[in-house]
Amino acid sequence: MALSHFYAVNNHFRTNLTRVTRDSQNDVVVAALAALDLMKNEKVHAIIGPQKLEEAQFVIDLGRKTNVPIVSFSATSPSLSPTKNEFFIRTAHDDSFQVKAIADIVKSYGWTELILIYEDTNYGNGLIPYLTDALREVNA
Repeated sequence: MALSHFYAVNNHFRTNLTRVTRDSQNDVVVAALAALDLMKNEKVHAIIGPQKLEEAQFVIDLGRKTNVPIVSFSATSPSLSPTKNEFFIRTAHDDSFQVKAIADIVKSYGWTELILIYEDTNYGNGLIPYLTDALREVNA
């Protein structure tokens, strides 16, 4: 639909946009191999995806090394910084935006002590510093 709409609005456009897909199968190595294949063999000019943090870390690094932009709609970990990766474009807010809301809930209930339970992964560990800072601001 997007390609049809693009050409309907831009009927003078002479470059052919082609969609080439690969399935990472939720595997970091498969995602990296698929990205390499797209970059080296298909000669893509951009990659849309990946969806998971671990996949994104590898693919963003490959994109930086090959000057291929990586666009992600769902890689929201604060550890993936577009300011540190010039070829990474995030279309959603990173998860650190959520910590203010959590801190506000804590403040509204007057809680001063909390126990944080989080996923011991790069994703979970990347969010904790932001949450800790937000909770300190509300004296929790």
